[in-house]
Amino acid sequence: MKTKEKEVPEVKDTWEYKDRQYYLIGNKSPLTYTIPSRHTRRYPLVWFDEEKGYERELRYTTNQRSIFVDEQEGPVTLKHIVFEDGVLHVNKNKRTLQKFLEVHPFNNVLFKEVDHQADAVDELAYIEYEIDALNAANQMDVDQAEAILRVEMGSKVSKMSSKEIKRDLMLFAKKNPILFLELASDENVTLRNFGIRATELGIIKLADDQRTFKWGTNGRKLMTIPFDENAYSALAAWFKTDEGLEVYRSIEKRLS
Repeated sequence: MKTKEKEVPEVKDTWEYKDRQYYLIGNKSPLTYTIPSRHTRRYPLVWFDEEKGYERELRYTTNQRSIFVDEQEGPVTLKHIVFEDGVLHVNKNKRTLQKFLEVHPFNNVLFKEVDHQADAVDELAYIEYEIDALNAANQMDVDQAEAILRVEMGSKVSKMSSKEIKRDLMLFAKKNPILFLELASDENVTLRNFGIRATELGIIKLADDQRTFKWGTNGRKLMTIPFDENAYSALAAWFKTDEGLEVYRSIEKRLS
């Protein structure tokens, strides 16, 4: 009786045939940029094969079906891989080159494949950040708005009208919504601005050596600034202490 041979299941190729586009990371767009296409001592191109348990040497050729040196046979035809103006277009019939780029050690380090779906998700997330930032800016009171703008614009804010502050706040929220939302949720930003305003009005005084804060009226020392810390960041943190809170309330009365 003949033994029926066991059928070997067919391994399906899941690689998607399509044109692909790659770009250099970091907004780089040189006229031409060549990436390594074969393993050398200077540019080791290897890929760890988990099934085989060892690293395999990579080499891109135009006359071989495999990208692995140990599977290539006979003479090989090498070709440079060149990005033009920071972009590389690879037609769907150049499957070997696409697979080579997929496992290239520089992939996601020096260059990336354009992923329109992922880009759409990122763009949607950014739009949602922008909407949240604009809504928050629109509802924000002038004091907090001034505090946030001071981070971006410095002492110039002190000379701006409330309408100018509101306008520039909205522009800032639209231009950099993620940073805006971070600043809006950081209570230290408001406390720093509070301290700067008190200093500008002479209620408190920062010593010339940038080491201590004093009362502006009698010169009595309020606090010592820790070494290597920003003066107003240290003051903001001090306002949260029991001693600092009393001073904060006193300054608040004079500002109101």
